[in-house]
Amino acid sequence: MHSPVIGNGPRGGHLLAVGSTLTEICAAVSSHSSPTPLAARASQALRGRISIPGDKSISHRALIFGLLSVGETQITRLLEGDDVLRTAAAVKALGATVEHTGEGAWTVRGVGIGGLVQPAEVLDFGNAGTGSRLMMGVVGSHPITTTIDGDASLRKRPMRRILDPLEMMGATVVAEEPGGRCPITLRGAAEMIPITYQTPVPSAQIKSAVLLAGLNAPGTTTVIEQEASRDHTERMLRHFGAEVVVEPHGTHGRRVSLTGQPELHAAPVAVPADPSSAAFPLVAALVVPGSEVVLEGVMANPLRTGLVTTLLEMGADITLRDRRADGGEEVADLDVRFSALKGVDVPAERAPSMIDEYPILAVAAAFASGETRMRGLAELRVKESDRLAAVADGLAAAGIKARIEGDDLIVEGTGGTGAGVRGGGTAATHLDHRIAMAFLVLGLGAKEGMAIDDAGMIATSFPSFIPLMRRLGADLG
Repeated sequence: MHSPVIGNGPRGGHLLAVGSTLTEICAAVSSHSSPTPLAARASQALRGRISIPGDKSISHRALIFGLLSVGETQITRLLEGDDVLRTAAAVKALGATVEHTGEGAWTVRGVGIGGLVQPAEVLDFGNAGTGSRLMMGVVGSHPITTTIDGDASLRKRPMRRILDPLEMMGATVVAEEPGGRCPITLRGAAEMIPITYQTPVPSAQIKSAVLLAGLNAPGTTTVIEQEASRDHTERMLRHFGAEVVVEPHGTHGRRVSLTGQPELHAAPVAVPADPSSAAFPLVAALVVPGSEVVLEGVMANPLRTGLVTTLLEMGADITLRDRRADGGEEVADLDVRFSALKGVDVPAERAPSMIDEYPILAVAAAFASGETRMRGLAELRVKESDRLAAVADGLAAAGIKARIEGDDLIVEGTGGTGAGVRGGGTAATHLDHRIAMAFLVLGLGAKEGMAIDDAGMIATSFPSFIPLMRRLGADLG
């Protein structure tokens, strides 16, 4: 069997052999020591049928639930990107046996709830915001002391939103950087306290951290959301044997209640294709004239389809075919064709279902006729970068008029002017994989192309992005 590529792109790839040890796995993670610029040039029509890598959110959760379960969890189609490999290493450090058995195939023999061991070293999550935040909920509910750290980008991201509810449940923050930032040392309580907690912002990461902590607390832990966020944790809790009740709350929210201290049993997880990664070839097909692309088996969970909903409103030619269940999630094939897009007003309540897709939506808006207003994007300021500012600056570098009003992003599209997107500039990526991919896509449809200052971090979420796009006909180099 061929070894799958873990990191690739202009810098070259790191090969991860079947049966690799966790030391080898960690060595395969990109160190991202120096910038690797990359340019996208105006391309001919993109054509082909492609499979997108596994969903990053579910990949993180599959490894974590494998750790907390009794027995052997078989995972297929795991995303083998840098972020997920960091979680695999952390799961190993906390006592699980983790084995790579084939391309995308992994086995985790868990220790069960309450069985975690104290890690010998700092858990380094690199750029993985999801992995680090979810793992805080896990380790904070066990009587061990753990330090969680990451790269320069992760160290800027706010963690108090996770630490506050964990402290309410009995965990102790032994050390933290100013503003509740990494590195953070947590000491878990001998017995956690179940709580009812209303999240301050719509965030699946906050909700998941509290629910994961609640697994080791007696009684019922409840999380209330004013706006429903992605529900992968709730689905996976049920899949592994936990008792979870989900009820409507208000107009758009949900109330999620978990019965604590269950015995989770190992269960197979087939990871569906990541809709957040699919967004890049999808929008590329919409903006490069003559393109026709089919994206296979993309997750169609209603809490993850905000981008497709918005693009359809903009006039995109997207057809969802062969809807089916796969790995506990709804999936579908997406037929995508070049389209004349128009500007729309995107409501704030849609943000939780597409929070990671706004950079690429802004690119689509640049090619549309008229103005697109994306409302309620405060959360973009605390992602891997300040994505709100990074997107606006990148659009300016491409000759697109865009402005920020409060927490709204307004893009003045060029599709109706006859001029089209000029491009020709260089976008600063700020160590943010989604900013990097979004502006490479813009370059494929722009008259003068587009460059980015660094492509290395793309491997954190979509390690096959560059070769996959080239296979469709994209001019990247």
